Amino acid sequence: MKRLFLLLMLVAVFGITGVVFPQSAAQIASSGSFTGGVGMAVIDDQTYFTINLHPDVAIGKLGIGLNINLLYNSETGELRPEDWNESYDYARLIRYIRWGHKRDPFYTRVGILDAARLGHGFIMNYYTNEASYDARKIGLELDMDFGSWGVETVTSNMGRLEIIGGRAYVRPLRQVLTIPMIKNIAFGGTYVTDIDPDGNRSTSDGMYEIGFDVEMPLLTLPMFNSFIYYDWAKIDTLGHGQAVGAEANLTLIAGIAAMTARLERRWLGEQFLPSYFGAFYEIERYKIDQGTVFRKDQYVATIDSTTRGIFGELVGDILNTFRIVGNFQRLDGVQKSGILHMAAEVPDAIPKIAAYAYYDRIGIETGSDLFKLDDNSVARIGLGYKIKPYLLLNMDYIYTFVFDEKADTWKAQERFEPRVSFVWRFGE
Repeated sequence: MKRLFLLLMLVAVFGITGVVFPQSAAQIASSGSFTGGVGMAVIDDQTYFTINLHPDVAIGKLGIGLNINLLYNSETGELRPEDWNESYDYARLIRYIRWGHKRDPFYTRVGILDAARLGHGFIMNYYTNEASYDARKIGLELDMDFGSWGVETVTSNMGRLEIIGGRAYVRPLRQVLTIPMIKNIAFGGTYVTDIDPDGNRSTSDGMYEIGFDVEMPLLTLPMFNSFIYYDWAKIDTLGHGQAVGAEANLTLIAGIAAMTARLERRWLGEQFLPSYFGAFYEIERYKIDQGTVFRKDQYVATIDSTTRGIFGELVGDILNTFRIVGNFQRLDGVQKSGILHMAAEVPDAIPKIAAYAYYDRIGIETGSDLFKLDDNSVARIGLGYKIKPYLLLNMDYIYTFVFDEKADTWKAQERFEPRVSFVWRFGE
């Protein structure tokens, strides 16, 4: 049951959202891009021709991203009316507007939240409010650091309150000591709630998670900083857990390279999961599949043992041409508890060629399990040929699993998807 639940979540999220690359300092140096593509889509047995436009513009600390998705009925040539029948649909053309970046003294973002994180991510990490194009929401992130204290806040949907969270922290020794490591020790408290997981206001299924953390810087230099931290969290009436970790960030001059590494040791109690509000949450919070209801808090309530485990993550960017993100987690003494996520892309390094690969796997027990393609895996590889600097011919290979109702089992599905897309980068 647990493996089926995890697989459903993994396949659903991968198919909908793909992968998120956290924005590095090297990428921030870029002033913008204009991407898009044309293709086909089948919705409720109706075929549509699609045009996708995704311009991103950065001017100093200001960033704006648009998401224009036009679906034309293949029979009538008309736009799909369901996409434009509410005034809210037009507001969603703006994918996001932001000022600054995470960990700046002031940072805010309105619109799609790609990888929202509070504190060290023990409660909320890589959260996205974009479960699908039709289910897009206008969210808000707002962070302010005043030196001696600060706040981080997240709202998933400003049109209808759903997930609301915040972290407040203080540095009580900042004004009374001069020792860098000690004076910048921070104590934080986090609260995140999902007011309405099933989307029905008449039901009472709201839940929350609270947490406490301590962070102490180790070394702070212009191009390198590191810190250690402790996190404790509890899920509503369910269980609690804690973690001790270290993070290091390296940024070389002129955008040559940027890298973030994190290693965490976790102690997890019964009825508890770390990063409860994660990249999968919009799908996990409430889902009906084959008549069976999957709700995340109900699943977490079935975890009947205490565990210990590790979590590690590496995010890198070299010359703004090669980007990679990878993380792995595993529980001590729990068979097949390893979970691996990897993604890499090389958009500009090879003349005429752009390449990318995404890979997720659950149920890892030994090293030989890491790269098996079976019903615990989701993989996608793409290769693009640059007809022009701004025009690409792409071929995607997608390996996943679908449920065969007639056979009452999961079966492998391999897809090859050709498409034409365009990318225009400017201001570099």
